[in-house]
Amino acid sequence: MTHAKLDDELMAEFAAVAESAGCELVDARFRGGMLRVVLDHRDGVTLEHCQTVSKQVSALLDVADWGRGRYTLEVTSPGLDRELVRPADFRRFAGSLIKVTWQPPDGKRTVVGTLAAGPAEDAGGQGEIEVRVGPEESYHIALQSIQIARLVPEL
Repeated sequence: MTHAKLDDELMAEFAAVAESAGCELVDARFRGGMLRVVLDHRDGVTLEHCQTVSKQVSALLDVADWGRGRYTLEVTSPGLDRELVRPADFRRFAGSLIKVTWQPPDGKRTVVGTLAAGPAEDAGGQGEIEVRVGPEESYHIALQSIQIARLVPEL
């Protein structure tokens, strides 16, 4: 499953659009003709937030030469089972139940457990997380080896 990350300049423009709507850009990816823009807001993402950002991103892409041709734009919230993408996401959701899949040297692994610790503020993209799966069992996982990490909703 390949997601094409967008270039830094376009991501910065999307972040500015999200900020102008009072939101934070969580992620933006292009895959199979779909451009998916994920927003967050401290009080929850509303339909109005999505509409505002959608109109502004569409207008931006109409004049930008972003080299992707035709696309369908989806602007959405992260959802209850949000993907944890940035180091700040892992710090924010420390103490939450997560499911993480990563690629250690000995093969692919997936665990569900409590995110005990996120990466240090100054670690950049080189830090690690700690996931506790039992009272005496935990995994220290390098951010670079994580393939996908999601919150597990506790209903």
